[in-house]
Amino acid sequence: EEGLNDVQEIIKTEKPYPERRLRGVLEELSQGCQFLSLANKDQNQSGRTKLDRERLKLCMSDVESIAQQAKTMRSQVKKTTVRDKIKLTQNFLSKLRFLADDHSVPDVFIWMISNGKHIAYARVPSKDILYSSTEEERGKDIPGKKGFGPAGWTVQSKIEIYLWLGLNKQRKDYLRGLPNGYEENKLSKGPGLPSSPPISLTYMKQIFQLRVHMYQARSLIAADSTGLSDPFARVFFSTQSQVTEVLAETLCPTWDQLLVFENVELFGEASELRDDPPIIVIELYDQDTGKADFMGRTFAKPVVKMADEHYGPPRFPPQLEYYQVYRGNCTGGELLAAFELLQIGPNGKADLPPIDGPTDMDRGPILPVPLGIRPVLSKYRIEVLFWGLRDLKRVNLAQVDRPRVDIECAGKGVQSAVIPNFRKNPNFSTLVKWFEVDLPENELLHPPLNIRVVDCRAFGRYTLVGSTAVTTLRRFIYRPTDKQANNWSTTEIIVVNMEPEPGFKKMDTVVKLDSKDGKGKKKKRKKGEETEEEEIDESMLDWWSKYFASIETLTEVRSNMVYPKELETEFDNFEDWLHSFNLFRGKADDNGDPNVMDEDRIAGKFKGSLCLYKVSDDMPRDMSFDSNMGMFQNIPSNDPINVLVRIYVIRATDLHPADINGKADPYIAIKLGKSEIKDKENYISKQLNPLFGSFDVEATFPMDSTLTVSIYDWDLVGTDDLIGETKLDLENRFYSKHRATCGISHGYNVWRDPMKPTQVLAKLCKEGKLDGPHYGPGGRVKVENRVFMAPTEIEDENLKKKSDEHLALTVLKHWEEIPRVGCKLVPEHVETRPLLHPDKPGIEQGRIEMWVDMFPKDMTAPGPALDISPRKPKRFELRVIIWNTDEVVLEDDDIFTGEKSSDIFWLKGQQEDKQDTDVHYHSITGEGNFNWRFIYPFDYLMAEEKIVISKKESMFAWDETEYKIPARLNLQVWDADHFSADDFLAMELDLNRFPRGAKTAKQCTLAMVTKEAEMPMVSIFKQKRVKGWWPFGKVEARGGREKPCWFRTQTRTTGETPSRHQPSVVPHSIQSHKALGLQPVQVAVHQDCHSSPAAGHAGSFPLQHAWLHGQKNAGSL
Repeated sequence: EEGLNDVQEIIKTEKPYPERRLRGVLEELSQGCQFLSLANKDQNQSGRTKLDRERLKLCMSDVESIAQQAKTMRSQVKKTTVRDKIKLTQNFLSKLRFLADDHSVPDVFIWMISNGKHIAYARVPSKDILYSSTEEERGKDIPGKKGFGPAGWTVQSKIEIYLWLGLNKQRKDYLRGLPNGYEENKLSKGPGLPSSPPISLTYMKQIFQLRVHMYQARSLIAADSTGLSDPFARVFFSTQSQVTEVLAETLCPTWDQLLVFENVELFGEASELRDDPPIIVIELYDQDTGKADFMGRTFAKPVVKMADEHYGPPRFPPQLEYYQVYRGNCTGGELLAAFELLQIGPNGKADLPPIDGPTDMDRGPILPVPLGIRPVLSKYRIEVLFWGLRDLKRVNLAQVDRPRVDIECAGKGVQSAVIPNFRKNPNFSTLVKWFEVDLPENELLHPPLNIRVVDCRAFGRYTLVGSTAVTTLRRFIYRPTDKQANNWSTTEIIVVNMEPEPGFKKMDTVVKLDSKDGKGKKKKRKKGEETEEEEIDESMLDWWSKYFASIETLTEVRSNMVYPKELETEFDNFEDWLHSFNLFRGKADDNGDPNVMDEDRIAGKFKGSLCLYKVSDDMPRDMSFDSNMGMFQNIPSNDPINVLVRIYVIRATDLHPADINGKADPYIAIKLGKSEIKDKENYISKQLNPLFGSFDVEATFPMDSTLTVSIYDWDLVGTDDLIGETKLDLENRFYSKHRATCGISHGYNVWRDPMKPTQVLAKLCKEGKLDGPHYGPGGRVKVENRVFMAPTEIEDENLKKKSDEHLALTVLKHWEEIPRVGCKLVPEHVETRPLLHPDKPGIEQGRIEMWVDMFPKDMTAPGPALDISPRKPKRFELRVIIWNTDEVVLEDDDIFTGEKSSDIFWLKGQQEDKQDTDVHYHSITGEGNFNWRFIYPFDYLMAEEKIVISKKESMFAWDETEYKIPARLNLQVWDADHFSADDFLAMELDLNRFPRGAKTAKQCTLAMVTKEAEMPMVSIFKQKRVKGWWPFGKVEARGGREKPCWFRTQTRTTGETPSRHQPSVVPHSIQSHKALGLQPVQVAVHQDCHSSPAAGHAGSFPLQHAWLHGQKNAGSL
């Protein structure tokens, strides 16, 4: 626990290497968990029940697993993952606490009673005061607990006691661990009586003076309905208490006050008091008419100076420190203070250091914090960029119309211009204002900056809309760039050589990925080696091929286009120069988790930025420096701008079910300002992982800056339910230097932006005042002092031509390497955002994969939107012709009645698609002749290699549900007598990958199926027609069971039925049957008749009759 607190302190004070300390903490944890095996070696087993033994087993296994996990996690701690790993380590801590808390010794209660009435109590956990002769087994607060009331309540009284709890046989040790410096007063006892405890202990008395330097507090809890407080602090020490002055309407009070506690009597040995002084309790209250509201409490230990010590460095004067304030279980801010405890020697107060400092006459008797302790101040200038206000909520039912922002820091401040009409344009007319203020040199001690928004109403009234405090100003401090550090203005030229990429073909760039082996890549051929892999069918490649290939390679390459979380987390919320500050109003929640933001209290957003720097004469000034803009040079104008927003919603995953059947009927709704799109007609039935498409919306920034993408569940009756929604701040993206308007593509041929890469690069160089770009021969481009090299030839429609676009694209991809102004530009991407429901805060309702493109309307119009609509299946027809079976194992007792039938059906488990042939009777040799054809129409997705089936789940279903299944053909041979499971032989063929058929029955072996890896495979969708013999059956059978099949697929568009005049299969039938020595006439009959039902064939009567007759008695036909 102490280790974790250390790590958090290191992160908070921004000290280096927090990851090293966390690794140490995890190392200690895994070592410490192994130490607990002592408990198992305890010899005293007599008093244990079975429950004790089982619980011990459970504890040991839990502790071992924690040790193991801590060991594994230690190796994963990196600088970038420290914060995530701290959260996981907190889980270990709560687990260990849970294991430790589960014991059966009752706790100790101390009650305060007045006039027979219970007023207050303190509860001391017995495990904290438990005594043991073994050091490690003692309670953590041995030899006692100083009781304070439960956190979150006002202290009714304070008691200091020492408690001892132990076994009867250890009673002689009850004075162990008490502070030294006492004398025992015992009863005079008669001979033979057992030793009894002393009546009382007399301690040595020491006199001290306590000085409490209360400087300031920050981020306190809002205790008033305005969202502010009127805080004061009360300090308790020993038997005394004092209060600071009350500061009105602030959450970051600077009291700057010294409280002196005279003649504090403490008992015990001087040396012990020096090393372990009593605790000081500081409580913060909000002053109200009547009773003050409790706002939080913190504890501190003073620095002690004994009478014989010198008052000087390194321990004195004490340094100001931050103390975390808690109210109940949640944090309630921080207190900046210092505490010193000075012993009054024999000469009285004359030896104490004088209380010197500026005496504020106007503050009356209040003493300020002395000079040695108060921070050293310097003159700073704070520049404020006022950009605009967003989403302001109503105040007392009235809409905010003329808001103004007030900025205050350390008693000084500045006011923004008033926005004349908030609904018409919520941006400020004057962008930059500044004020000067005295701030501490030490950045950690900087006071918070308060932002308050007020609405200017009629008759000079001002109503508070909301307020917030910027607790740390460190990220807004302007630090002049060290010119020599980042190769800027040096004459040295740095060559950045890109790996030469192969010549671009149009097709390559569509699926060009940074991975080793994506789905859409061609396999390279080695010399002299023929591969089966064919050239990729260009017609099958679409946006989805690229997307699935990216997902496959996601594990190894982060630079790809699918981000597993929001884009904001990758690019620091796009707050590179424009920051959003949430404004709060109303009382803070009592029992909330401090990490969860209180959504109900947010009253709006202030958009702007701050810049803080020391005032000095030698400030660098550029020639083109605009003094009105201060440090905010080169920022765009905040006038309204029309933008075309293109939202690509690819798919949602793991949606929360909204219907009784555990599914949902999702559709998408998009809201941007006043524009709203509800795609209700295109809802997707019974699907938790639906695919959507792209939507275009026109917007005007700043009025329409928040995009809300919601997913609703369609209902036949009643209103549609919201499943979840996600909100994007488009304005920050639009103005960000990361250029999030349209992602930088992997290849120039699929460029979506209306500006070409060369134009984008020229614009970025102009804005950043960079020298370049200079295009040179041999594929070189120079920007500032960086030279980039890349290929310039591109193949377009098989014509090679020179172009600088790829050179410019290479620079854009490596823009973060450019000195001074470089930053990572947003690549072509897909972001994954969690869907949340307002009524279920913090609980993910599913995820949505999407991206957003934005194009200003005053520029060239962009091209058409990318087609990301779900793939449509094509209509195919599969024809299967069964000629013969051979060597079918005869399983009948009587060999003469071994009747075999062949039953073939397609689509495993889909009974409605089952078809079977006639029966070949009395097969004695295991040979059966059929000449039978099946026809199966189906819808097929080429790219995914899946068959699409749409059907109603039940007779009561409102609409059809879509299923995707693999394209597999199931063939079975049955014995017409026995219908037991042993009596049929089966084979399943994957229509995309199955072995080539053998030319004759003799060459057909089971190895064709068992050794698939070695066999040449074919796809019927590419071959269109396959013919041969295939093996059937179980491997352990006595003989091979083989069967010849002849497949033929033919593509048909939906609604088109085969007509009688289409090419017939008869010529092939005759050919093959001659080879088998069969009569061609029979085939002609079978062929014609069998195509008739599928072909909608009127047919002549005798042939129909022959077919029907054939069903009954094919043997004689």
